[in-house]
Amino acid sequence: MSPYIPIVGLVALAVVFVWVGAIWLSPKIGPHRYNRTKYDSFECGIQPTPQTATGGGRFSVKYYITAMLFIIFDIEIVFLYPWAVAFDQLGAFAVAEMLAFIIVVFAAYTYVLRRGGLDWD
Repeated sequence: MSPYIPIVGLVALAVVFVWVGAIWLSPKIGPHRYNRTKYDSFECGIQPTPQTATGGGRFSVKYYITAMLFIIFDIEIVFLYPWAVAFDQLGAFAVAEMLAFIIVVFAAYTYVLRRGGLDWD
């Protein structure tokens, strides 16, 4: 049981910090400037209420495409980290496979770039 005492201590310290510091003490010592904008919901720059005059409040697809592109390229790049950690233990086959993977990622990136998927305007 003794190896778990530091873990229990850290969990207790984290609970005390969250309860006392963040939940109880923060409203007491924080600034009290209440306004309507502060309590409105925020959706990545999109107004959360639909515009009744134009199209029934449809959101632009640009935000969702940007998020999907980020997720795709982020997950592809995450696969490089285990390879980089074990690079000295891998042979020439693993290097060739990673080179093929990087070429596929670069091809997808150039495709998205040429199609205008990364244009922010």
